[in-house]
Amino acid sequence: MTQADALFTPADLGKLQVKNRIAMAPMTRTFSPGNVPNQKVVDYYRRRAEGGVGLIITEGTCVDHVAASGYPNVPSFFGEEALAGWKKVVDAVHEAGGKIAPQLWHVGAIRRPGVNPGGDEPGHSPSGMAVPGKVVGHAMTQSDIDDVVTAFAKAAADAKRIGMDAIEIHGAHGYLVDQFFWDGTNQRDDQYGGDLAARSKFALEIVRAVREAVGPDFPIIFRYSQWKQQNYEARLCETPEALGDFLKPLAEAGVDIFHCSTRRFWQPEFEGSDLNLAGWTKKLTGKPVITVGSVGLNADFLPNDGTANFREAEPASLDNLIERLEKDEFDLVAVGRALIANPDWANEVQAGRFDDLKAYEKDMLKALV
Repeated sequence: MTQADALFTPADLGKLQVKNRIAMAPMTRTFSPGNVPNQKVVDYYRRRAEGGVGLIITEGTCVDHVAASGYPNVPSFFGEEALAGWKKVVDAVHEAGGKIAPQLWHVGAIRRPGVNPGGDEPGHSPSGMAVPGKVVGHAMTQSDIDDVVTAFAKAAADAKRIGMDAIEIHGAHGYLVDQFFWDGTNQRDDQYGGDLAARSKFALEIVRAVREAVGPDFPIIFRYSQWKQQNYEARLCETPEALGDFLKPLAEAGVDIFHCSTRRFWQPEFEGSDLNLAGWTKKLTGKPVITVGSVGLNADFLPNDGTANFREAEPASLDNLIERLEKDEFDLVAVGRALIANPDWANEVQAGRFDDLKAYEKDMLKALV
């Protein structure tokens, strides 16, 4: 028995059953030349599954849209070659006893022309803005919106076909879906703009299309955040009531699990309660939730600047995390940088070998280990 036993109980998430409460957080790594995951990528994810992770959520993978990709060597989730690469990842993770979901991604206005796939195509977003007030790209037409919705649905269907256990829709951190949510970057005056309910229409169309593509029993995870890489202080919802109004339509559209992205999991989301964002999400929706944010480390991360420059950090106590988990505040715990530093983090924690855990150092991003 160890102090971390709560992390190693099975999790029944309705449509998804996981052997323990540990997920691998999605982290952009840019090690897929030609946008195709290779053997290094296969081995990278296999090692985390062998290391005891119950659910792996992959790095962001770009859907089949001309402007989806924003960084070099990010893997695609379309095309025969890329999907064959992902099938090898799936098989390796399953053989190691883990489960896996791809994070489906469109970067929106964050994109700069010249990145492949996409070439000289500018960033696409609700109002052409990556940051409030500055038009840098293409304001999406209805046809553009329809194409992106179709691309997400197609990717989800392909994920199910190659044996993935779930999919995650990236709706956080100031990328495309979140650019629609955020009033700072969504200044549309049509049905996709206005109050938060209207600004959620794009995301709801994606979720409904994905649900139709994968059927009723395939798990859909939705990642969202209050903060944006463009503005750490940005908030979609200032009260629990507003958060409930935002989340309930997503749940009704087909979201099974919410991945609630914060920079520090221990911080309360609203005054008057110790609940974090995941805790409030579970309370308001009744859905299973994943918490994330500097788990197992003593410093939060710096959102990326076009690479993946996360802050260096030392191992830290899990006491607060375990206490919250035991109170049923959340169902899964997503671990990020600590799993880059320690592929076997879960096994080490389960065995109580906390002194053997390595610090996260930025040079670790230079290779897939």
